Amino acid sequence: MAMTSTGGGEGLSSDINVTPLIDVLLVLLIIFMITQPLSRKAFDVQVPPEQATKQKSQPSSQIVLELRSDGSYAINGQPYALNQLEQAFHQIYDVRPAKLLFIKAAPNRKYLDVMQAMDIAHGAGVQVIGFTPAEQAKK
Repeated sequence: MAMTSTGGGEGLSSDINVTPLIDVLLVLLIIFMITQPLSRKAFDVQVPPEQATKQKSQPSSQIVLELRSDGSYAINGQPYALNQLEQAFHQIYDVRPAKLLFIKAAPNRKYLDVMQAMDIAHGAGVQVIGFTPAEQAKK
């Protein structure tokens, strides 16, 4: 007796089942979407309101770091080199209970320069950093 095949029976199927792969990718996407905002680091920055900046006289207790357009740095008008900033910040802020610094950068200064100055200030113990807006041309 010989067995014959009529061709009407079900044979092996070679279709790929992608449903488990899509499920895994969806779970990974959700995990990355949830963890992405948690990995961001931010600086606390305070910008003074527009009306407060119109006053020309500043109390002597405020410390302003200027990043001048010629590439130099100055703390309350006294010039410093970049490598001297940390020592100057320690001298100023080690005796102060309130560690607040305002940064006034020239419009042509690069973002890297401002961030380096902020890192130096933060490393010296400055807790709050505020920015002063650029002075507008007088009409």
